[in-house]
Amino acid sequence: MELKRIHHVAYRCRDAKETVEFYQKNLDMDFLLAIAEDEVPSTGEPDPYMHLFLDAGNGNVLAFFELPTQKDMDRDQNTPEWVQHIAFEVEDMDALLAAKQRLEAAGIEVLGPTEHTIFKSIYFFDPNGHRLELAANTAKPGMLEELKRVAPAMLEEWSKTKKAPRHAAWLHGDGDFSAGPKA
Repeated sequence: MELKRIHHVAYRCRDAKETVEFYQKNLDMDFLLAIAEDEVPSTGEPDPYMHLFLDAGNGNVLAFFELPTQKDMDRDQNTPEWVQHIAFEVEDMDALLAAKQRLEAAGIEVLGPTEHTIFKSIYFFDPNGHRLELAANTAKPGMLEELKRVAPAMLEEWSKTKKAPRHAAWLHGDGDFSAGPKA
């Protein structure tokens, strides 16, 4: 099987109009289309919804459902709020800092930039409580290749110990990548 790309990723929203306006105003996303039904096509069950599709760039589509007859939405209370998020890439650090300034000027609380060695990012929430991230790549040559190389060993060690493997300690400031990858 050969996957072409992600067709869309869908989340729930509290208010369809407010959600579209937030993403248009703050992230310059185009509102592509809306689908509204009184029954769920896949199951036939009665459950009216508004399904929104927004252009997240380069063929990526971010979608939302407003479900007015369902219980109020909430996040997974068993998962820390920093875990589940939607991350978008921006061109560079200048774009990241400009986005932070723009969001803060709109009254949105922004955390960061946060250093991740291979990228820097800022974090904020949409009106639905979804955590969003904007990231600017900052990886030096060879870093991503090294992370890919050690990924299987890291996963294997993690699956046995549930402790952070040290294969890429340089990623978090413990060691120097410029010395080259570790064997």
